[in-house]
Amino acid sequence: MRHSVQLQVGPVGFRIGSAWRAPVAALETLYAGYPKPEVPDMTVRLFAERPWRRFARPSVAISGDFWLPDAAPLPLAQGLLAAEMGMNLQVALGWRRHLLLHCSAVERDGRVLLMSGASGSGKSTLATLLSMRGWRFLGDEFAFVALDDGRIHPFPRASSIKNEAVAAVRAAGGAIGPVLGGTPKGTIGYWRPPESAIARMHEPAPPALLLFPRFGRPQNVERLAASETFMLLTQASTNYVALGEAGFGALTRLVQGVPALGIDYPDGEAGIALVERLWREL
Repeated sequence: MRHSVQLQVGPVGFRIGSAWRAPVAALETLYAGYPKPEVPDMTVRLFAERPWRRFARPSVAISGDFWLPDAAPLPLAQGLLAAEMGMNLQVALGWRRHLLLHCSAVERDGRVLLMSGASGSGKSTLATLLSMRGWRFLGDEFAFVALDDGRIHPFPRASSIKNEAVAAVRAAGGAIGPVLGGTPKGTIGYWRPPESAIARMHEPAPPALLLFPRFGRPQNVERLAASETFMLLTQASTNYVALGEAGFGALTRLVQGVPALGIDYPDGEAGIALVERLWREL
């Protein structure tokens, strides 16, 4: 590829190559100060499916070590989003060293809070707002669960904040940028984790609480049975089946050892207050 950058994020080393300079430059700015891997684990390619698409209405197709054959390309103006999607794709389809859960994660007092839910549940926003209040940011996309001891390994990528949450994070004093409009998920802004989270990206911690948040509802807390939690997390994992017995063992230990709650909350401030209260009650 004509342009490339290498990034180490937690346990994963990436090499991102691009036919255009702009996506690589955006990554270099957003991830300035992140270490470089000695040997990348995964490769992302941003390319034009037809030669003229580099110049005429340029569109960015995503591939790498793993790819989805029917994935639609994105306009070059959304090249940073294409790179981020490519990084997610490689991890989701190819990573086998940990059990992957689609969760956000933050840490306080040496213990980890996991939050899982569908897009729009607010887990990324809650993780970002908590991190702005002193929690250590571990990630908003994947939780890496160690297969041997169940500890959560950080994956502190830039947090992806969507739509109305962009204004909420800004109102709380967070710096958002760049902001991409008109994406398949609406408006997306990127929040860069604190330098302390980046410096400690190789420090895992044990999980202590698992929440399934739902945004925009009257406040409520519900204890989830282990069987329901297990089912929800198998649906939230991209590699549970591929890991076989090791994945089953890791997920069973997590479900049996960590309390799980479903929480409803009407807005960000109410959600933060609820999470803080539940954490104190542990």
